[in-house]
Parts: sequence; C-alpha cells; structure tokens
Amino acid sequence: MAASVLTTAEMLAMLAATPSRIAALTAEMVPVQLQAAPAPDKWSANEVLAHLRACADMWGDCIAAIITHDHPTLRAVNPRSWIKSTDYRDQAFQSSLDAFTTQRAELLAVLEPLAPEGWVRSATVTVAGKPRERSVRFYAQWLAIHERSHLKQIDRMARTIRKQQ
Repeated sequence: MAASVLTTAEMLAMLAATPSRIAALTAEMVPVQLQAAPAPDKWSANEVLAHLRACADMWGDCIAAIITHDHPTLRAVNPRSWIKSTDYRDQAFQSSLDAFTTQRAELLAVLEPLAPEGWVRSATVTVAGKPRERSVRFYAQWLAIHERSHLKQIDRMARTIRKQQ
C-alpha cells in the first residue's frame, strides 16, 4: 500500500465518490465498449469494476469482522482468487455498478459512525503464513487508495474511446 496516510474524512470521501466517479467516467460508453479490453493484455471497464467489487468484498468483510469481533484472526484472501468464485466479470456493467454502489453504501453506513477507537480496532491476518496486524483504518485506506488507481485506469480507457469516436 502507498505510504501516504489519509485522514478519516479523506478516506470516507474517496470511498463515497468511487461509484459516482465510475458512473460519470463511463456515462458515454455503450455496453460493447464497456466489455472491450483496450489491448490484449489489459482489462475492460467491466473487468476493472469486477475487480473493484472483489476487493470490496474481501477487504469490506475484513472491516466488518474487525468491527464485530474482538481482535479476530483472519485469513487473507486475494481478490484475484476470490473473483473466480463470482460471476462479476460476466455481469452487465450497469447491474454490476448498481451492486457495487449498494455495497459501498452499506460499507459507508458502517464506517461513517465509527468513533476514533473503532478505526484502530485490529485483527491478526495470516498472509502467506506470516501473521500481520491490520486495522479498520488500514483496510479502509487500502481500499480508497487502490480504487484511485483503477479510477485513473477507467478514465484513460474512456478518454481513448472518446478520441476514437
């Protein structure tokens, strides 16, 4: 994860903005453009969204477990592995975005009322056999920063498509 430290307000604002930012970036794209990869080794907008949903599943579940249990031990699951057990990549873009938007509203409903001590609640997370301490703040910041890079990816894709029209 990036070394930068976001404030709670910055994290919440970034997390809240992601679904509407995706909608705005892809508003002029038709379904075939949303499904098309810009190059053979690149993801389509739909695949990027599927990846973001898988990350939100995994890291959001960690946040929920940390908040609801006293210092749980969690096994890290790579979102790239998790996505294989979903149909996210096969879903129509708009229905997938709607599901992501709902999921994000649910996460924000949990995070927004957290008192400062809630943000530092933590878990022991096993990653490739090596246990690490991870907090609610860690996962929320990781999600926000990770999504920022993928928003830039979707933006580049949309700009390229607009230039081709």
